[in-house]
Amino acid sequence: MKTATIAVTGGTRDGRRRLLLLFALLLAFGTTLSTAGFAQDDGPDVGFRGTFVNPGDEPMPIEGIRVEVTDADGAVVGESVSDAEGVWVVEVPGQGEYTATVDQATFPDGVTLRDPDTNSRTLPINPGQVRPILFPLGDGPIPGTVNTGTDVRLILQLMVEGIKLGLLIAMMAIGLSLVFGTTQLVNFAHGELITLGAILAYIFNVTIGMPLLVGAILAILATAAAGALMDLGIFRPLRKRGIGLISQLVITIGLSLFMRYLMLYFFKGDPRSYADYAIQRGNSYGPIVLASKDIWSIALSILVLGGIGLMLQRSRIGRAMRAVSDNRDLAESSGINVQRVILIVWAVGSGLAALGGVLWGVGESISWIMGFRLLLPIFAGMILGGIGTAYGALVGSLVVGIFIQMSTLFIPSELKNAAAMLVLVLILVVRPQGILGRSERVG
Repeated sequence: MKTATIAVTGGTRDGRRRLLLLFALLLAFGTTLSTAGFAQDDGPDVGFRGTFVNPGDEPMPIEGIRVEVTDADGAVVGESVSDAEGVWVVEVPGQGEYTATVDQATFPDGVTLRDPDTNSRTLPINPGQVRPILFPLGDGPIPGTVNTGTDVRLILQLMVEGIKLGLLIAMMAIGLSLVFGTTQLVNFAHGELITLGAILAYIFNVTIGMPLLVGAILAILATAAAGALMDLGIFRPLRKRGIGLISQLVITIGLSLFMRYLMLYFFKGDPRSYADYAIQRGNSYGPIVLASKDIWSIALSILVLGGIGLMLQRSRIGRAMRAVSDNRDLAESSGINVQRVILIVWAVGSGLAALGGVLWGVGESISWIMGFRLLLPIFAGMILGGIGTAYGALVGSLVVGIFIQMSTLFIPSELKNAAAMLVLVLILVVRPQGILGRSERVG
């Protein structure tokens, strides 16, 4: 425990230099990714984009399909024809609600919409938004229906998507689990920290015009600071006054509601997309089709989660975190600055939440309520793996993510989160402490 004491109570000049070097490496790594893995074609400032790809053993882009966009009054504002890469782009005059309609008469022979009744989509466009639209082609499951097939390619595709989802959930859940492990507090405002990180990255990227990777780093740092301020300004004074955990939990619920509707007031209710990486054509990797941004999302999630694991096992602050989580009183009596450890945990957990929110926004969309919707699978992953353990949150989140995606083979996609709750209940009936949790004697 002496080594942990040195790390927590004494910040050295070498430690500050290493921190500055790490931040410089993050900026350099972000610049490299921006030029290597996420190259984007020039596109409109405001409008729609999409890609037509004919699925099959070797998916091929389709050229010559016409798409027309009309405004709320039915007037045509633009049209586009897919190019040799299957990409089409339509610029619109500005903010408003528009309808994109695909001209099925321009389809090549043998190509049809997966669902012939969905040849048009009506969606809102926000300032600075280039919104992706998908018109699935060929045979396959129609969204919202039950798929009874046993296509091996579909199973593998859903498995990879489940791993990607599980890694994102794990990144968000580990921060929540660390806060609980060190303070025994369940933070219901964790979902709003996810949303805050995604919205700040949107402001830096779309409103200010920064590259997304630079904006994401700034958003993560700002959200980490917000989490630290929560602890310094609210929960540390409550702990010093001896306020009970139930009262603190109620405060996190109130804080969650306040932050959620404050973001709704300023960000409005329509989902938005980042200016970078909104549309990317999927690449075939054997039977699996993934866009470049999905590959980088999986790789970055693995790197970050691996780094968190190494920090907890090898670094002095990580050992101090585990000491406070195991026995707070013993850690304090050993000389560890417990309050400082908790502050660092809040900052790290909030930063991880922000990173997860940004990656989710890149793959899906950004909205004021996204963090609240993600909170249920995050809690499921944390509880399933063993509440209060970082490694348990990782394992539980992977199980939840894979099961959510794989369940769409048998049930409508609208029910996939309910299926995840079912597997949570079944596993906890057999192992109440969770997959990696420790059983405790009660009474």
